[in-house]
Amino acid sequence: MVVSLLISVAAIVSAVLVGFVARRILGTAVGWPRSIIIGLLVFFLGVPFADWVLRQTGTSPEPAGEAGLWLALVALAIAWVFALGVAALVASEAIFPTRPLPNPVDLVRAALRQRKRTRRYLEILAIASRHGVGWLFHGGRARVEQELSTAEERANAIVSTINDAGVTFVKLGQVLSTRRDLIPEPYLSALSSLQTKATTLPWETVREVIESDLGTSIDEVYAEVDRVPLAAASVAQVHRARLLDGTDVVVKVQRPAARAQVEADADIIGRLAHRAEARTRVGRDLHIESVAHGFTTTLLEELDYRIEARNTEMIRSTLERIDKAEPDRRGIVSVPHVFPDASGPRVLTMELVDGAALSDSRDRLATLSPEERDRLAQVLMSTVIEQILVYGVFHADLHPGNVLLKEDGTLGLIDFGAVGIIERSRREHMTALLLAALGENDVAATDALLLIVDAPEDVDLEAFRHDVGIVLTTEHLRTDGQGSIFTRMVDVIRQHRIALPGELASAFRSFATLEGCLRVIVDDFDMVGRALPLMPTLLRRTLSVKRLATDLQAGAVISMARIQRVPRRLEALLTGIEKGSIGVTLRSKDGSDAGGILTRITAEAASTLVSIAAVVIAVVLIVSGGGPVLGGSVTLFAVLGAVIGLFGFLGLLRIVRRTFSRRG
Repeated sequence: MVVSLLISVAAIVSAVLVGFVARRILGTAVGWPRSIIIGLLVFFLGVPFADWVLRQTGTSPEPAGEAGLWLALVALAIAWVFALGVAALVASEAIFPTRPLPNPVDLVRAALRQRKRTRRYLEILAIASRHGVGWLFHGGRARVEQELSTAEERANAIVSTINDAGVTFVKLGQVLSTRRDLIPEPYLSALSSLQTKATTLPWETVREVIESDLGTSIDEVYAEVDRVPLAAASVAQVHRARLLDGTDVVVKVQRPAARAQVEADADIIGRLAHRAEARTRVGRDLHIESVAHGFTTTLLEELDYRIEARNTEMIRSTLERIDKAEPDRRGIVSVPHVFPDASGPRVLTMELVDGAALSDSRDRLATLSPEERDRLAQVLMSTVIEQILVYGVFHADLHPGNVLLKEDGTLGLIDFGAVGIIERSRREHMTALLLAALGENDVAATDALLLIVDAPEDVDLEAFRHDVGIVLTTEHLRTDGQGSIFTRMVDVIRQHRIALPGELASAFRSFATLEGCLRVIVDDFDMVGRALPLMPTLLRRTLSVKRLATDLQAGAVISMARIQRVPRRLEALLTGIEKGSIGVTLRSKDGSDAGGILTRITAEAASTLVSIAAVVIAVVLIVSGGGPVLGGSVTLFAVLGAVIGLFGFLGLLRIVRRTFSRRG
């Protein structure tokens, strides 16, 4: 009983000791469960192995003169068993690295999310297979090309799949339909046909969402609400209403299940994009994970109507500043007022814009004189260009459906769920690009583009400049009023596998869709020719004397602050020289101490060489078998070789473990 207890205690102590010593030797954490298992194996295999070594060498504790050798060989044999156990730990850690045990609550939540995600994956796969585009997920392209023989047929099949997949994928398709830098024809045209029409919600559901979001009875906010919606989409539906003060408004009400579905699909899109960027050259060149993140972030923001309300007010602020600078065009372009007291995260109440979309207003436009139509187009063009280049806040989805021709002959902008924001430094680059493009300066246009885009290192700059120049030359000579200089430039960017940042892609898209709106108003409107005379005025507003003075003042303050630090730094430098303690610190691109990195690399290289040398010396000593005989068949050189080899072996294990840790 006592012997069994002592053996058990010794086994436990051995297991813990092996784990502790292994951690110290390897210099990294290893899992305690596997450390204990290896420790037990070392304990139970150490003694038999030592006995085998003693029998092979003919060593025994008697006579007394060999007792010390006997103990040394036993210790050395157990040490080698321990070293092999550590090697097993290294191998197991390299193949299956230790990870911290997750929180049980997080584990359950992750399992539920995985279950929901898997169910959604299967649903999407079923939809894709039904429309014949399952190859998007699992290959089998040859079979598909027999059934969908042309690119147009495949594009239409993809659109049908997206339409059935739900709100998130419809929104994604609509966004991709405007990203000529990512999507080629005919997929681009097919995606442009996506619609978000949906069945209408029952009035009781709509009423419940409104009252829940506003925190009060619907009768305390609205005098009346039309129960029949004006429009219904997959995210929301719109109802006409009247406030208590008699103001006619429209109420945008989000579907109750919209956010949950978008969040689940956003997770799937993010994972697919991460996989695409990690495994494909195109994904890396286009930074597809960043594009997906930007899309899902924007889509989730669009589901919070408070953000849309703020966007609307930002656009209104730019219009007020533009109208203040040029009073003669005041009111020609307007945005509806938002009523914050009647709005919330899922309900948005806005002023009713009495008019029809430009895409449905050809008959109404035909009643206007050519001068009136030209005035509308000119003001809309100058307003959008000024919003982008001067103020950096603009409508990011400005298609003819979001521009209304009002009953009084003016224009109203609606739907500000997506608003582009460009910081000042990039606006200056955009201005330079536009000036160069309008002036057909291909060299300056290419240089300005390279300041804007994220060009890969292997891009052919001369070929890129040539293609940009071809676009500028041909577009300046086009007379048919078709196409767009901006869409063609984006095509060039995509052909050269250059990533276009999301906000700048939005600006290019707005320029291109603006051309479409202008040509609905005036069939042969020449945006390139009409925009050039605006540039001096816009440059004066961008580079005003007041702004330049402010920039100079800011630069002067920063320079003064730096100059004030110079005496202290000089004093510290001279003091260091005087004391002989001056040094140089190298830093890498990420700001880490490059000197420390070099020191670690040097130390590891030296450690590697020493360990290899120890193993080589050990092999030579053991093979040579020379030196005095210590007892039995054991020689001094063999024992030294076994000891030196043990330390060399442990050193190599430490290096291998650190290598795998860095890769992880």
